[in-house]
Amino acid sequence: MKPVTSPLRALAAALALGAIAVSGAHLSHVPTAFAASPSVGWLHTSGSKVLTSTNQEHTIKAANWFGLETSNCAPHGLWSISLDAGMAQIASFGFNTIRLPFSNECIRGAAVSGLDITRNPLLANKTPLQIMDIVIQRAEANGLSVILDRHRPSSAAQSELWYTPTYPESAWINDWTMLAKRYAASPTVIGADLHNEPHGTACWGCTDASRNWPAAATRAGNAVLAANPKLLIIIEGVERQANGESTWWGGGLSDVRAHPVSLAVGNRVVYSPHEYPASVYPQSWFAAANYPANLPAQWDKSWGYLHKQGIAPILVGEFGTKLETRSDQQWLESFVAYLQSNKIGFGYWSFNPNSGDTGGLVKDDWVTPQTAKLTALAPILVTAPPTTPTATPSPTATATPSPSTPPATTIPPAGAISAAWQLQSSWQQGYVAQVTIKAGSATRSGWTLKWSDANATSVVNAWGMTCSVTGQQVTCRGADWATHIPAGSSVTVGLQLNAAGGGPSNPLLAISSP
Repeated sequence: MKPVTSPLRALAAALALGAIAVSGAHLSHVPTAFAASPSVGWLHTSGSKVLTSTNQEHTIKAANWFGLETSNCAPHGLWSISLDAGMAQIASFGFNTIRLPFSNECIRGAAVSGLDITRNPLLANKTPLQIMDIVIQRAEANGLSVILDRHRPSSAAQSELWYTPTYPESAWINDWTMLAKRYAASPTVIGADLHNEPHGTACWGCTDASRNWPAAATRAGNAVLAANPKLLIIIEGVERQANGESTWWGGGLSDVRAHPVSLAVGNRVVYSPHEYPASVYPQSWFAAANYPANLPAQWDKSWGYLHKQGIAPILVGEFGTKLETRSDQQWLESFVAYLQSNKIGFGYWSFNPNSGDTGGLVKDDWVTPQTAKLTALAPILVTAPPTTPTATPSPTATATPSPSTPPATTIPPAGAISAAWQLQSSWQQGYVAQVTIKAGSATRSGWTLKWSDANATSVVNAWGMTCSVTGQQVTCRGADWATHIPAGSSVTVGLQLNAAGGGPSNPLLAISSP
């Protein structure tokens, strides 16, 4: 089981936010700002695969960003960074999805704390539900999908079962139905993780209806799909298996074979275990004489068989470690290899550095990457860079500007280092941008990027580079994981600047490297 010390777990344009008019916590209409689609769009299942609408195989690579389930009722860290900075950094690491924990108490409430509004002006005077709206919009703007995770009924603690005296099953289902309707026009929201970590008395397929988790998941899943039939329904396991064995909270799915979940809409169920190393809790298999060689068989028995036998897709909704012990290092190496070889989706716990038993993907400043963790995760985060088709221009053709400005690029000689700019968000006092640096034909051991910006006054934060503003020029140099770029590879870095009047959409970039 997971111990009781487990962790608390400017829009595409600022104009888009103006389209949201929320007068209460439970409006059923869909804000018009949710009309645009992310690149992946709606997903469905086939056997053990998750597929796009064009039937292309898709691996969900999520980072958990918690806080909307705690007493703050907002993602943590927004006292130190902007929402866009966090989103851009998560995307730059290679993740394609945010798993967003929430509590019923938060989405029904109005109080929010732990925000630096100077860094997050779009979140000023917003309710938790409106903040969820903005998180989804900013995820979309950064090319990320979102999985909504009902992490807790109240913000105080997780619950064994899907209901409590204060939040009965009817409240659980009603809130899920409200969220499904609210985001029904937004393919950014790809899935509903119905209840986080059933454990204790929760059972899989027993005759006691008050404890039978898959039966409850069927009721809730059908209600969600009645509101939006395009969502993935993500169903976690239970701690105690029918054979008497115990595993992680939400981690056991060995009884699915005998009691599968069948929903009114087909090809929607994704099963979602959680897995952690010995530093989180000393499960018996960590003490085995053949550890870590015994791990794949343990995972196969508990949930991996569902994937390997083509029964259903697996999304490991949580796994993580501080990576401080040799045992944890062996576990993570084995687990990454298992996920990679089986093409299994995952959700790393967590982006947040303030997770008590795992730490985060960034250090306590909420900016500096945890390089050792990202290096260990690299085999499942790395994605082949997109190829750009070449075309022969027509001698009579006249270039027509695109209605939306494309990312700015330098025009370097063939094989030279290059940079491409993308303005993530802009408001009257500043902006967030990310830049993709391509090494070209030679390995780069350092690089310097410059551009002119008469509006820029100071750097709020940066990731993958260190930046300064002098006069009307911004100068950035590669840092941390982005300092060294192998030949033919690229890195995506970013920054947030204070700038009167917002940011440039297409600045002239000057990139150099020794």
